Amino acid sequence: MSGLASRLYSGEAGFQIVGKRKLWFGVAGGVLLVAILAMSLIGFKPGIEFEGGNEFTVPASAGQLADVEKVIDDAILSVQPDATLVPAQQVGNAAITVRSSSLSDEQTDTVRAKIAADLKLDADNVTGNRVSQAWGAQVTEQALIGLALFVVVVTIYLVIRFEWQMAAAAVASLAFDLVATAAVYALVGFEVTPSTVIGFLTILGFALYDVVVVFDKVQENTRGITGSSTTTYAEAANLALNQTFMRSINTALVALLPVGGLLFIGAGLLGAGTLKDLGLVLFIGMGTAVYSSLFFATPVLVWLKEKDPKIANHTARVLARRATPAKSASGDLPAQVGAGAGSAAPKAGAKPTVGAKAGRPAGGRPAGKRR
Repeated sequence: MSGLASRLYSGEAGFQIVGKRKLWFGVAGGVLLVAILAMSLIGFKPGIEFEGGNEFTVPASAGQLADVEKVIDDAILSVQPDATLVPAQQVGNAAITVRSSSLSDEQTDTVRAKIAADLKLDADNVTGNRVSQAWGAQVTEQALIGLALFVVVVTIYLVIRFEWQMAAAAVASLAFDLVATAAVYALVGFEVTPSTVIGFLTILGFALYDVVVVFDKVQENTRGITGSSTTTYAEAANLALNQTFMRSINTALVALLPVGGLLFIGAGLLGAGTLKDLGLVLFIGMGTAVYSSLFFATPVLVWLKEKDPKIANHTARVLARRATPAKSASGDLPAQVGAGAGSAAPKAGAKPTVGAKAGRPAGGRPAGKRR
């Protein structure tokens, strides 16, 4: 792996990423189309924080989390068989809570009585509160305000630190991350909770970090690029991508391993429901962020930069310079190469002519002869 990283950094080996930007733009367009269809036709599955519901709480001393959860779930399903249930959560050593979709006041009282009887608790130790959907809406509103402020601050920073094209490409990459993650949630039917909304904001920081690392190398490779006659901006940017490729992959692995542990061990094996929502959005979002930083952000940057007349003219000069040797090798030489204009090409095996007299008529004095 280290050998490949060294070859990528030196340019001895490389992936042609920028040169295939039409392919990556096509992938991004496909993801956008799928996201629009999924969100419009399928939609999201909101949690009870957004729809409203009931929350039942018992003391933690009532029993093991799994046993208490089963008793409460059975009590709820006995009065509302199609009720939506949220996995039980233990709040420290104080209480265990289970949330469900909305129940009527009569159903709530029935569930409380059944829970108290099955767990052999006093009725006053079992609470059944209604969860208002206004709280979830408030969380979403605050998250959207935070997202807007984040984008504004990031844009200003990138314009000052780099240039406006890099700021635009970075914001486009962040938008791609959010849309792709939202598409997965809509397609698979994952429940959207306030933890999910918070997770969306969290992945933006990771995505921005990876993009800034790549753009910093792009800026280093392209500094003074218009003074070069051998490399185009796109080629220098592609080299920067290859030089940071292994770093991005390693960073992703280091970040995804603990998040995967949070999701699969904390939520899957230990049954921590709150970790599931947060871990799921982080796992999907971080994986998408690595893809977009490598295969989307820099191609967008190059596309924007090539609209700059200076970069466009530089690219044309470099390509024209490369085309000249290829044209000469094919036998189509320029009009004046080593002889006067209009001179015929020497015959095969003829003695070479030297100096300014190479173009004299055949009747003139032979070149180099002395009296």
